[in-house]
Amino acid sequence: MINKMKTSHPQQIMIGPRLKEARLLRDLTLAEFYTPITRHIGNCSSIENGKRIIGKRLTRDIAEYHHINLKFLTTGTGEIFTKPIDDRQHLLPATQHGVPFFNVDLADATFGTTQVFQETAEYYVNYKPFNDCNAYLPIYGESMHPKFSSGEIIIVKEILNRDIVQWGEAYLIVTDEQANNMTTVKLLFEHEDQGKIILRSLNPEFKGDTIISRNVIRRMFIIKGKVTRVHL
Repeated sequence: MINKMKTSHPQQIMIGPRLKEARLLRDLTLAEFYTPITRHIGNCSSIENGKRIIGKRLTRDIAEYHHINLKFLTTGTGEIFTKPIDDRQHLLPATQHGVPFFNVDLADATFGTTQVFQETAEYYVNYKPFNDCNAYLPIYGESMHPKFSSGEIIIVKEILNRDIVQWGEAYLIVTDEQANNMTTVKLLFEHEDQGKIILRSLNPEFKGDTIISRNVIRRMFIIKGKVTRVHL
């Protein structure tokens, strides 16, 4: 949550300028730095300039995504990053080397806590419209046909603010053991119970919805595009 400036503790006001310091060290624009986490990009410049304060939840989300030391953000002391920048290249929006392609079946993909994907990238794709994404991945199966056909490549971007969902759009969802460690691409629809979400196939031959609790979702990626292979 982003709040207008009120009477605030000096250290709270300084979180914005410290975020700017971290962003500049990573050589990222405002959009590249904040878009994966919040849609309120227009307020981020004011936050960095100390004209707005930033909520605790958004501060934590930004720190987690960019591996910034929370102690540094809140007090100005300690190391800026919790990991060396070179160890976090898998999380950076691609500005030089591109976005990694992982040649792995989604059912076999390994998702870590500090890394989005733990597999080794086969190559990198540098295409500017998708350079804010996390990965190119092959998709297999026909449950999402005709939107996505088996053998095509999807381009995914992780969503950290799961309260904002584009209903009816396709997402890659990774669940925990409570939902059988499922990894699937489905259309998302709103459930009457706000604590749940509906997963739905596009192919009419795959009937029936899957309903899961929001709290079983480990990772969520919106599918921003795809690459069609003419010859496999």
